Amino acid sequence: MKKIITAMLCVALLAGCTAKNAEDPQSTVSSTQSTQSTQATNTTQTTTNVAQTTVEITGVDTANYSGEKVVWGPGRAEDHQRPADPVSLQKEYGDLGATFIMEDESYICLTFDEGYENGYTPAILDTLKEKNVKAIFFVTYDFARDNPDLIERMIDEGHVIGNHSYRHYTMDEVSQEEATEEIVFLDNYMKDTFKYRMTLFRFPKGEFSEKTLALADSLGYSSVFWSFAYEDWDSQNPTDPEEALKTITDHTHNGEIMLLHAVSQTNAEILGDVIDEARNQGYEFTVEI
Repeated sequence: MKKIITAMLCVALLAGCTAKNAEDPQSTVSSTQSTQSTQATNTTQTTTNVAQTTVEITGVDTANYSGEKVVWGPGRAEDHQRPADPVSLQKEYGDLGATFIMEDESYICLTFDEGYENGYTPAILDTLKEKNVKAIFFVTYDFARDNPDLIERMIDEGHVIGNHSYRHYTMDEVSQEEATEEIVFLDNYMKDTFKYRMTLFRFPKGEFSEKTLALADSLGYSSVFWSFAYEDWDSQNPTDPEEALKTITDHTHNGEIMLLHAVSQTNAEILGDVIDEARNQGYEFTVEI
């Protein structure tokens, strides 16, 4: 039996991240049909640029770890309390290099998933610069390949760039060699092209196992999940800005890792207000996970 934690929310949540990979046959999650429907609305925007790989896969011994699937979708923090699920998962998987929530202090880590560029990242970067906030941008190979100017700007302005995989495969549903390549190929591309060394990995769709956590850890990566996210991925149906602002700022909590999708026009519009309100509530921003 699969171990599924609020799976329905997670599959829907990360549909926007997989929009560039509608041809990906790997996913077998029970909500695949819903995900594919969301993907279909976005496939006209861009196509996947899959590079020819020459990476030598050496393999990592993960035989002593479980391959049982875990699907992560965050619960909601009530009255700004730390949500129970990421706290529990942090205790269970922290020793394998995974972070679902930070320490119980008044800090928020702002993260963006970048599967493809929808025209809003420059405005997001403008706001972050204006507000003097650093963020973590988890990018796929497609994004890095197609948007070198944005990658350079992120680096120049002091943001952290994380690895969101080569082809956005579901890591626990492919072979160990393919899963290794998902991390190593983009790692090598960033080093060769931008002289940048990534150390943070975000699992596509939040799906993982002990084996794949151990794999990322053995390759020198910490796996970063999240303790808050909302339905912001569907660029065809943007969330109302006032509703989105309330949802985000009503659920702030100590040690929060906030996941936003940069394809959202709403997120770009309200980001300054989100930062201001979080600071009014007593939080500061950090990328020190």
